[in-house]
Amino acid sequence: MKPSSRGGDSLLGETSRETRPGGAVDVAPRSRANGSLPAESSPKRTPPTPPEQRPPEPPPRPSPGSGGAAQNTKWIVPLAVVVIGMFMSTLDTSIVNVAIPTMQQLFGVSTDSIQWVTTAYTLCLGVVVPASAWLGDRIGLRRLYVISMVAFSAFSALCGMATGLNSMIFYRILQAIPGGVIPVICLTILYKMVPREKIGLAMGLYGLGIIFAPGIGPTLGGYLVEYVDWRLIFYINVPIGIIGAIAAMVVLPNFPRVAGRSFDMPGFLCIAVSLFALLLACEEGTSWGWTSYTVLILIAVGVNALALFVVIELQVKEPLLDVRVFRHWAFVNSLILISIISVGLFAVLFYIPNFVQQGQSLTPMNSGLVLLPQALVMMVVVPMAGQIYDRVGARLPAVIGLAITAGGTFLLAKINIDMTRPELVVWLMIRAGGMGLAMMPIMTGGLSVLPAHLTSAGSAFNTLFQKVSSSLGLALFSAISTVQQAQFMADRSGLLQSQGPGVDPRIVAMQQQGETGLLSLWQTLQTEVEAQAYSNIFLLVSIMTIGGAILGFFLRSVRSSSGSSEPVEIG
Repeated sequence: MKPSSRGGDSLLGETSRETRPGGAVDVAPRSRANGSLPAESSPKRTPPTPPEQRPPEPPPRPSPGSGGAAQNTKWIVPLAVVVIGMFMSTLDTSIVNVAIPTMQQLFGVSTDSIQWVTTAYTLCLGVVVPASAWLGDRIGLRRLYVISMVAFSAFSALCGMATGLNSMIFYRILQAIPGGVIPVICLTILYKMVPREKIGLAMGLYGLGIIFAPGIGPTLGGYLVEYVDWRLIFYINVPIGIIGAIAAMVVLPNFPRVAGRSFDMPGFLCIAVSLFALLLACEEGTSWGWTSYTVLILIAVGVNALALFVVIELQVKEPLLDVRVFRHWAFVNSLILISIISVGLFAVLFYIPNFVQQGQSLTPMNSGLVLLPQALVMMVVVPMAGQIYDRVGARLPAVIGLAITAGGTFLLAKINIDMTRPELVVWLMIRAGGMGLAMMPIMTGGLSVLPAHLTSAGSAFNTLFQKVSSSLGLALFSAISTVQQAQFMADRSGLLQSQGPGVDPRIVAMQQQGETGLLSLWQTLQTEVEAQAYSNIFLLVSIMTIGGAILGFFLRSVRSSSGSSEPVEIG
């Protein structure tokens, strides 16, 4: 049989398809003899319409019970459940620091030893976070979220029951396993269930867990330590985690699992060794010496393992973390800016309470109250920033927010022993307003440019950069502060003459008072030296933030939809 000149009619038994309005398809059998329709139903053929002249296809009709308005609001309750998990895991990183002095006194250990309560948690996070995306694909996002919430609650209870330093460190390592999984899973769930036109608003609400929790942590922790019991800083996670797990089972949708995805063990070992070595070197660099062989070897191992990780991930068929996300400059730029914000945020949360407690003799509760107004400012600004992103994109709020943050941080460089509490609160509020305006649009703009299949990897890298940059930055600043305080103390001590014609009369008066007067002089000098070192750190953070504001000009000015994908239907 001679084939027909029409390419689509060359097969026997071919069917004719006509598209009705609305997307329906009519199928009619063709004659086996010549491929034509039966005579009684054969329509008059018309030449095909060129593609550019065809009318646009009507939009698909929504399924029953999922109208536009309902579909745009059904994600709000599940998002609230996700925010609970993010809030709980983030709160734990700041609330524990307040109880460190109490635990040190109770366990009877040195300052270097008690720091391992936080160091062990940070090191374990660096190992767990890279595997979180794979676990979400393998186990299922909802199931993994529920498991992580229950496990975090259980291990928090164990931390509250710890009777010694060794048991506390061990329980903190266990607690860090679900603590590292929860942020990655929460962000991935958000991007899979929220419509793309509402992603800015959703990220604004989600940001409350990232920014508001560290701000309120010192206040809540200070109250519990000072007026109740320090163990409650761990026990408080138990009811929150249980309620969050039950709510997740009820309202979170089922997300499809990626069946058969193999675990990239070589890549996992490389990234785990790299992050562990780098974090350990930075955490202990001040104690062990930055030029010691131990620290230098750890840094070398970390850098080489990281390079090997990149090589492996580009070669394997199913990478643990797809490093191809770094081909998108907007995403890389957002990671840089998020790192700058995270470093500045945790520097303030560490140095300000430390200074007002040691330099101005405030109680943990009162030092927490100093930080509370900035947390309230961020609670108001962050959701507004999400709505601004939905309207104008990431560039405008990022640049303005980072500029305000830089100005507020520059004001913090005025820190001194005589500053008033209202002054400090105002400086912190200004800085918090800028940070709340910038952070979520930056994060949203970076993740939105990624294709849908890279969302999980992007979420993991985003969480990884937040955790690692804050730890590395704080360790670096602590090293700078230690060196500068030693130098400033030596310089100022050299200016004080204890005898001779040029001796300061105040020195003579204190010598006459005996040890009490000299101790008072030493304490005042120590506080002034500490304030000068902290001032230089805040000045450095301010300069970094100004550089971030410049990078903000390279963000997209309009909201990107390149990474959009259909949200999971809820209900």
